[in-house]
Amino acid sequence: MSQQPLLHRVGNARRSFFERGATPVGIVPDTILQSWQRCLRGGLSVDAQPDVEPLPDARLRELRERQQKLWRLARPELDGLAADIAAAGSIVLLTDEDGWILDAEGSPGFLDKAGRVALMPGVRWDETTVGTNAIGTAIVEGRSVEVRGGEHYFAPHGILTCSATPIFDPYGQRVGVLDISGDARLQHLHARVLARQAVAHIEHRYFDAGLADCELVRLHHDATLLGTPREGILGFRGGRLVAANRTGLALFGLEHADIGHAPYAALFDGPLSRLHDDGALIDRQGRALYGQLGEGQRASVRGRADARPAALPTGSRRPAATAVDATPLFDADQQRALDRACRVLDAQLPVLLQGETGTGKEVFARELHRRSLRADKPFVAVNCAALPEGLIEAELFGYEEGAFTGARRQGSTGLLRQAQGGVLFLDEIGDMPLALQPRLLRVLQERTLSPLGGGKPVQLDFTLICATHRDLDLAMQAGDFRSDLYYRIADHAVLLPPLREHPDRAALVAGLWTRLGQGRELDPAARAALAAHAWPGNVRQLCACLRTLVALTDPGDVIGVDALPAQVRHPAPPASLPASAGDGLEAMTLAAMREALAVSGGNVAAAARALGISRSTLYRRLGEAAHRH
Repeated sequence: MSQQPLLHRVGNARRSFFERGATPVGIVPDTILQSWQRCLRGGLSVDAQPDVEPLPDARLRELRERQQKLWRLARPELDGLAADIAAAGSIVLLTDEDGWILDAEGSPGFLDKAGRVALMPGVRWDETTVGTNAIGTAIVEGRSVEVRGGEHYFAPHGILTCSATPIFDPYGQRVGVLDISGDARLQHLHARVLARQAVAHIEHRYFDAGLADCELVRLHHDATLLGTPREGILGFRGGRLVAANRTGLALFGLEHADIGHAPYAALFDGPLSRLHDDGALIDRQGRALYGQLGEGQRASVRGRADARPAALPTGSRRPAATAVDATPLFDADQQRALDRACRVLDAQLPVLLQGETGTGKEVFARELHRRSLRADKPFVAVNCAALPEGLIEAELFGYEEGAFTGARRQGSTGLLRQAQGGVLFLDEIGDMPLALQPRLLRVLQERTLSPLGGGKPVQLDFTLICATHRDLDLAMQAGDFRSDLYYRIADHAVLLPPLREHPDRAALVAGLWTRLGQGRELDPAARAALAAHAWPGNVRQLCACLRTLVALTDPGDVIGVDALPAQVRHPAPPASLPASAGDGLEAMTLAAMREALAVSGGNVAAAARALGISRSTLYRRLGEAAHRH
């Protein structure tokens, strides 16, 4: 779609401001005009070439090591966004709190183009260095900012349209920025929304492990949003608000600057203990907020985990919402598998979950923890494939002060010690670097841990669940996975079948829709089409499709076949895994690979992720399968 009106308008504004010294109020957004004025006052010459040089590789590694927590929490969003926006020729970037770019993913073609204006890792994109830009201006403004084409201060940056959102930690401190950038000649209607949603997920993860010495409360007017990144989270210590996410602040009209100052009594009418009795709190405006205590405070309210509120006090107003049962759906076979695995786990023996990407391995693991004898202790999930290889050892085992360049002054306990007394879930263990496997094996054998850089050995106490989409037998044959580690983690193996092998997909669709439909109805033809689809991304893909149908319709609507995605309305020929077990979990037919590509809109990265294989493996298998056919 043409951007000529925008180009013309911004061109007029630039000439008015930079050549005639006028103030083009109303021609460009106030945010852009104010940024131009700051840059001019700061002595930046609009005709100069921005003088930026990326950091040397060693300095960039140090920078990334210092930001390891931010990188780890943001990585799932970077991967997901990169796959979604690559087809649109866009990229996603992560920076630290000062605008230093830590990572960039997305369209290879646009990564090259962005590199020509130094939009790349190791370069600082703050206003004082590169003028008006989404990253630097979002840092100054403390909120989401979009900068389109010529709205950038320096003319060479006019090839970019960028949308950036700051990332804040629970205590209101800016820790980074997430940015989506693309070609200024194209419209990027949803980039700002996508960036905000990704940041909401990142900020929500900061609360996953709870906060020390803090009463954590999860709240919302809509009970169905509890447990999602759209819930409000408030943390209180000594009767004062000390932590919050954006939604929690917005519920009360607060800002990040209010963290550390707002008292509990100014927000709520009644004590926090009302959550125990009523399942809700009443704010000072008389509004009912459904809620639950966060991790670390839930033992006393165990049994309310589904967040369904009880009767409210007389005279309170109940939001028009229907709570969603958050208990996962398990069929009879899965219930039996859970019961058997739970007995093994309670006997202090490790459990290994195997299955394709999207089959629900982490959901299964969390349910195991919920049913186990350690249900009231921590559940610590570690994605071995998402941690940067250079930091995975420090993340898992912890380190002492000064153990390596960029190590935090107080050191780090490590994720293994965070699981003390509870359950450690090592997801994608098949992707753990080979060099790190002997150390993990030694820790599992000896149940003691010595942090990097020395320190007193710590006795460990946790039960272990591992998961992988890979065929570990094949990985051992290829020398990618140690056999001694395999036998240490696989006392009891559970194979989670793909959705295409589910004995009653129609019943599964019906059960999921009961929970997700929110007052909508699926007509019989739509329900049949959903049940007939092969779903190469498994239950995860099916749930995503159902949630999208809900988002695009209104309560009371009857959803027909026409509303379904094209690949569901017009499915590819049925696909199944080849009979030969020699290719393992990663093997699949040409039809399955083509269907995954169709579902992802031709995005190879997304298709490979749905199939549980790498992009290079997908390319190779497509070539091999096409040759066979």
